[in-house]
Amino acid sequence: MARLHAALEKRFPERRLFLRSDTETRFIRLRSEMQLFVWTAGAMVLAWTIIATAIVMMDSIGAGNFRDQARRDQIEYETRLQALVTERDRRAEEAAAAQARFSSALAQISVMQTELLNSEDRRRELETGIEVIQSTLRRTMNQRQDLSQRITALEAAVQNGTSVAGATGSVSNEALDLLASALADTAAERDQIEADAQSAIDRAAELELDLRLMEERNDEIFRQLEEAMMVSVEPLDNMFRAAGLNTDTLLDQVRRGYSGTGGPLTPLQFSTNGGEADPDTARANELLSSMDRINLYRIAAERAPFSMPVRDNFRFTSGYGMRWGRMHYGTDFAGPVGTPIYATADGVITHAGWSSGYGRLVKIQHEFGIETRYGHLNAIRVQEGQRVSRGDRIGDMGNSGRSTGPHLHYEVRVGGEAINPMIYIRAGQDVF
Repeated sequence: MARLHAALEKRFPERRLFLRSDTETRFIRLRSEMQLFVWTAGAMVLAWTIIATAIVMMDSIGAGNFRDQARRDQIEYETRLQALVTERDRRAEEAAAAQARFSSALAQISVMQTELLNSEDRRRELETGIEVIQSTLRRTMNQRQDLSQRITALEAAVQNGTSVAGATGSVSNEALDLLASALADTAAERDQIEADAQSAIDRAAELELDLRLMEERNDEIFRQLEEAMMVSVEPLDNMFRAAGLNTDTLLDQVRRGYSGTGGPLTPLQFSTNGGEADPDTARANELLSSMDRINLYRIAAERAPFSMPVRDNFRFTSGYGMRWGRMHYGTDFAGPVGTPIYATADGVITHAGWSSGYGRLVKIQHEFGIETRYGHLNAIRVQEGQRVSRGDRIGDMGNSGRSTGPHLHYEVRVGGEAINPMIYIRAGQDVF
């Protein structure tokens, strides 16, 4: 202790501070320990001031960097949003163009189908005409042969009669005139039959040429229709397969719901009279089957969630998959409060109200075991049990439930199991 005090005395010798007034004089004794404490406190205050100043300066510099980074991120987000809007507009234009092409193809198919049916009727009329002409030709040839035999018999009778007349003189001039007249009539009838037969042969050749040209034209119509069907059906097949749906089961289910028969798509049926089926009829029925498949796909597409739930400006904030250590079963679309939310397919409202973490929630049950969910809504515009169609407004975007900002949480479930909603959305955008 004495050594410590001696060391302090060397560094901080004892000092006295005199305070003088008019009447008295006082002093304050500053011992070494007191001076050490004051010096240490001053050094600590100075160090704290330097450190605080440095922290403030670094924070200011960092804040500036953060603001610049935030500004850059904002610009990047705006650029991406603009690109998404442009892509959406382009997809919408492509969808409109595809729909127009599809409608035009359907119109052409309807016209071609009418022409095909008319040409089929004409072909059968021509076949019937050819059969009649052939029958007439056979009958004419038989009559010609009979006339030839009759002429031969008459010529023989004339010769016999002449010889008898020369011998007995019993054949009269009237009999000879009658035979000559009969021979002339027979010759004229034979010439007419020959002319009719040649005309029938020429007409049959013309009909055969018309039939061959009609068959070639029908083959070209069939080829164009088959190409149109292939171009129209394959994208629809791929769309439903990309969504994970079995196309055969899907079409059977739609067909059971629309089981009426008759109309322009009824298969063509002609009597074969015990012979083989007409190849053109088989091809026509194949085309009608493809048209029926397209129509069933159209009905199914209205009942599956292939469209977007949000049509105004938005940005994707979170996709389907793991998030913060937990599974996120949907896709989030962020936008202003009150942004309209639309049904993505035809269906029935099974829930319209509050649901714990979802906040205000709407559930729609669709065909094929598909359910869609729309969470965190600000307002609900439908009621349970109500039937809605694709594009009907069902609510407004909000921030209810467990939500960090205004957005739509959109889910698609098949058979109760959640799947990525973008599978359906992308499949619909690729076709429509």
